[in-house]
Amino acid sequence: MLAATIRVTGDIDVAEECVQEAYSQALSTWPRTGIPTNTGAWLTTVARRKAIDQLRRTSTHQRVLPQLVEPVEDVTFTVKETPLIADDRLRLIFTCCHPALGLETQVALTLRLLCGLSTSEVARAFLVSDSTMAARLTRAKKKISASHIPYRMPGSDELPARIDAVLTVVHLVFTTGHTAPSGADLMRRDLVERSLDLCRMLRVLLPDDASVMGLLALIVLMDARRNTRIGAEGELLLLSEQDRDQWDRRAIDEGVQLVRDSLRQGPAGRFALMAAIAALHAQAPSWDATDWREIVALYDLLLAQWPSPVVALNRAVAIGFADGPASGLHALESLDVEPHLSGYCYFESARADFLRRLDRVDDARTAYQTALAHCANDVERAFLARRLDELAR
Repeated sequence: MLAATIRVTGDIDVAEECVQEAYSQALSTWPRTGIPTNTGAWLTTVARRKAIDQLRRTSTHQRVLPQLVEPVEDVTFTVKETPLIADDRLRLIFTCCHPALGLETQVALTLRLLCGLSTSEVARAFLVSDSTMAARLTRAKKKISASHIPYRMPGSDELPARIDAVLTVVHLVFTTGHTAPSGADLMRRDLVERSLDLCRMLRVLLPDDASVMGLLALIVLMDARRNTRIGAEGELLLLSEQDRDQWDRRAIDEGVQLVRDSLRQGPAGRFALMAAIAALHAQAPSWDATDWREIVALYDLLLAQWPSPVVALNRAVAIGFADGPASGLHALESLDVEPHLSGYCYFESARADFLRRLDRVDDARTAYQTALAHCANDVERAFLARRLDELAR
C-alpha cells in the first residue's frame, strides 16, 4: 500500500498519512458495508485517491508533480487490481537504500517502510531509544525530500553500484529475523519471510545477477533449518543436535541449484561464498560427516574478498572443528585485538566452547559468563546458562 501510494505523492510522509487515513476509513466503513473481497486492493485504492485529492488541494502540488513517476491524471486503480505491485516495492527498496543515506539509516528505513515494523521495534533492533530512532527516521525522510532522491529504479549504469547496498540491507533484515538480537524469541519469522520476499523480487528484476542468486541461495538454505533450531522445551539446538531429517529438502535443493547458478555466472561474490558454506552444511548427511576443511577453504576465500571480523570469527570456529579445539582457540586469540569483537557474544561463546572442549573449566566458565553478559536474546541466554550449569556439575 505504502509503495503504491508513494508513486502518487512522491513524498513518504504524505503517503504514510494517506495509508493511515485509508485504514481509518475502513474501520468506519466496513462494519456497515461488509469486508470487501480484496481488502488490500480496497485499501490501496482509497489511499491513492486520498493522495491525489491532497495533491490537488495543496499549494505545493505544482512543485511535486514534475517529480512523479507517473502523472496524476494517468493514475487509474480499481479494486480488482493487485495492490502490491513488485515494481512499486522495488522502487521503494532502492529509495531506502540510496547511497546518500548511511547504512544504518538504509536498514532502519527498510525495516520501517518495507517490513512494517513500528518505530519502537526498529529501535529495539538497533538497541537505541524510541525517540532516537524516531528522530533518525525523520531525518532520513527529510534528506530524501531535500536531496530530491528520486522514487524510481536506477538506470543500468547505476544498478551495479546500487544493488550491493540493497543486498546488504536485505541480508541484514534476514539476519535480524534469523536470530533476533533481543527478546524472548530466537527468530522473527516476519522479518525472515519479508527478506525472502524482497530477495525473490530482486531475482525477478535481475535474473542473471550472481549476487542476487547468491543471497537468495543463502537465505533459502539457512531458513531450511528453521523447524529444528528449537527443541521441544523451547531450548536452542546447535547444528550438531538438529534432526536433519526434518530439514526442508525442497528448499535445500533450490538453494544448492542457486549456488551452482551463481558460481557459473563468474567470480564468486561474498553472498555466493556464504551460500556455498551453507550448502555444505545442508548436504552433509550428519554433523560428523561435515567437510570442515572445505568450509575453512571457503572462509579463506570469503575473508580475502570481504575482510570482516565476523567472517574471521566464523573461520576460526571452522578451524576448531577441522583441526581440533586447540587450533580453533589459537585462531581466536589472533582476533583479540579486533575492537569490533570486544565483548561480542558469539566471540566469547566460541572461546568458551573451545576452552570447555579442552577441559579448561575455570577459563571456560569466565568466557561463558562474559558471553552471557553481552547476550540479549532470551533463548541464547538460556543456552549459555545451561552450559554454565554443566560446567559446575
